[in-house]
Amino acid sequence: MDAAIVGLGMTEVGRVYGRSAPDFAADAVRRAVADAGLVLADVDGLLVSSGTTRDVDVSLQRRLGLRDLRLLSEMQSFGATAGAMLGYAAAAVTSGLAEVVACVFADSPRQPGESAGAAYAARRRFALTGAPALRTVAGGNPTVQYALAARRHMEAYGTTSEQFGAVAVAQRRWAALNPLAEMREPLTLGQHQASRWIAEPLHLLDCCLVSNGGAAVVVTRADRAADLAQPPVHVLGVGQGHPGHPAARGSGFGLTTGAATSGPDALRMAGIRIEDVDIAELYDCYTYTVVVTLEDYGFCGKGEGGSFVAEGRTAPGGPLPVNTGGGQLSGYYMWGMTPLTEAVIQARGRGGTRQVPKHDVVLVSGNGGVLDHHSTVILSPHPREGRR
Repeated sequence: MDAAIVGLGMTEVGRVYGRSAPDFAADAVRRAVADAGLVLADVDGLLVSSGTTRDVDVSLQRRLGLRDLRLLSEMQSFGATAGAMLGYAAAAVTSGLAEVVACVFADSPRQPGESAGAAYAARRRFALTGAPALRTVAGGNPTVQYALAARRHMEAYGTTSEQFGAVAVAQRRWAALNPLAEMREPLTLGQHQASRWIAEPLHLLDCCLVSNGGAAVVVTRADRAADLAQPPVHVLGVGQGHPGHPAARGSGFGLTTGAATSGPDALRMAGIRIEDVDIAELYDCYTYTVVVTLEDYGFCGKGEGGSFVAEGRTAPGGPLPVNTGGGQLSGYYMWGMTPLTEAVIQARGRGGTRQVPKHDVVLVSGNGGVLDHHSTVILSPHPREGRR
C-alpha cells in the first residue's frame, strides 16, 4: 500500500449548536483540502460516513460543488467506518481508481437543553446488530448491551470497576493537555466510582461523550504527498474484523472483538509486530472497550487488560500512550474519526504538550455496533521502506 494522509480538517466539536450535519461535513472537507495545500477541484473521490443521524450522504458532492468525481460512496459500519473509509481510499489511490480522496464524518445529534443520552434515544436501532435475541432480553439501549459485555468480562477474568475507572482517569489526564477536549478538569478514581450508574457495571464516567461536529482526512499517493503542504502520514496497513457473535452458549460476546482479526491483518500488511507500536488510539465508547481491545491486539494477555490499565501503562508517562487526546471519554466523540484525527496529529508531531516523543508507528482502532464491527489502521510519518 502506497498511500498517505495529507490533509486533516476538523470543525468545532462538542456542544456546538445551530449547524446541521451536512454543514459540518462540508466545512470539514474544505478544511482538510486546504490543510493539504490543495483546492476542491483536486478532489476526485469522496467517501462519506453517514453517522447516527443519517443526515450526510452522497449529496454532499453537490454541497461542495465537486464535479466529475471518479469515486463516490456512502459507507456505514458504525464506529468502524472511519478505518474502513481510509482503507478504501488508500486502495483507490494506490490502484489508480482516484487521485485525491476525501473521507468525512459529521453528526449533530445534540440539541440545546437535551441530555447526551436523549440525543441518541431515537436512533438506538442503528446499534442493534448481531446476537439479537440476547440483546433483546438485555434491552435496546446500547449502554445496557455494553454493560452486559462488560459484566461477562468481569465474571470471566475478574476485571473490576476500579480497573475500568483507571481508563477514564488516564484519558482525562491526556485530555487536560488537549485544548480541543471537552472535559479537561482533573478526575480521580474516587470521582469515577461515585458517578451515578448508567447500566451497572457502567458508571456515567465509563461512558463516552456525545458531540456535534465534523472531521475529514484527505488521502493521495505517497509520491504525490511529498510535494504537498503537510508532512505525509503514511498508511502502512489496514484490516477489518466482523465477528458476528451468535446468541448461544460458547459465544465470544464480551470476551473477544474484531480487533483479534483486524489487528493481525493490519500488522501483517504493515510488516511489523505489535511490539513496534508506539501509540495506540483506540475506540473508547466505554472504558470496558479499551480494556478488551488492548487484550485482543496483544498488548497484554487475555484477561489482563484490567491490571494493564490499572498499572498506569496507558497514561501520560506510561510505556504505551493510549488515546492521547482524551479519546471519546474526555476529548470529543466523532465516532471512528476521534482516534484517527488524534493519530494524524501525533504522527505529524503536532500534539503540543501532549505530543509523544516516539511516534514512528501509530495504531488506530474503530469499533462499531455492539462489538460487531472493527477496523484497524497502522500509520507512520515514514514510508514503509524508511520506517526506523
